[in-house]
Amino acid sequence: MRFRNAFLLCSLAATLAVAGCSTTSSKPETAANEPAPATVQVATNQIFNGDYGAVEDHGYALPAIPISKVDTRFHRQIVDYATSERPGTIVVNTPNRFLYYVLPGGKAVRYGIGVGKAGFAWEGEAYIAWKQEWPMWHPPKEMAERKPEVAKYVEDGMGPGLKNPLGARALYLFNDQGKDTLFRLHGTPEWSSIGTAASSGCIRLINQDIIDLYSRVRPGKSARVVVQQ
Repeated sequence: MRFRNAFLLCSLAATLAVAGCSTTSSKPETAANEPAPATVQVATNQIFNGDYGAVEDHGYALPAIPISKVDTRFHRQIVDYATSERPGTIVVNTPNRFLYYVLPGGKAVRYGIGVGKAGFAWEGEAYIAWKQEWPMWHPPKEMAERKPEVAKYVEDGMGPGLKNPLGARALYLFNDQGKDTLFRLHGTPEWSSIGTAASSGCIRLINQDIIDLYSRVRPGKSARVVVQQ
C-alpha cells in the first residue's frame, strides 16, 4: 500500500503519528484478492433525507441532523457509478468530498464526507481490518502537543459518547502488510464539517451515515478502500 502525503518526505510512521485519529486496535480479519483501480461517473438517483432523524443507538440518543442546512450533494443517496471496482469496495473521492460504497449493477451509495485539512491529505489503498461501535478515542502524542486539552486522553482514551471525535462508529484501515495505518472512516458530531477539509487526517461522516456504512461493511481484505486525491 502506498500513501503519498503532500508534506511527506520522511517515513510513513511519522506521517501517521500526526493524523489525529489514533485509537486502540486489535487483530484484523483476512479475506480475498483486490480488484483494479476505479474509473467513475455519477448521476443522482435516490436520496435518503428521511434517515437523518433522531435515533436511539446502544443507549446513546443521537440528535436529528438539520439536513436542510447541509448541501444536497452531501446527503446520502444512490447514484449511478461506472467503475471497475467490485461491489463492497469503498472509494473515497477526496477533492469532491464523496465516499462511494460500490453496489452491483453500476450503482453506489454516495455519502458526503469531511476530509483532512491541508498537510494531512493522503491517498492510497487499504482495507478495513475491523470495525467498532461507539469506539474509544486515543489522540496521538503529537496532537496532545498541539492541543494540551486532549493530553489527558492519550493514555486512557476518551470514552464513547456524543462528544467523542470518532462518533458512533469507526472503521479501521490497515495496509496490505496487515499494519494499522492509524487512519479511520468514522462518525462525527460536527455535521457542519461535512464537505470541508477540517479534520486531522481521517475521513468523517455524519453519524447517521457512518451507522449505515458500518452495517454494509464486512471487515477483511475484501473490504477494500481506495482513497483518491
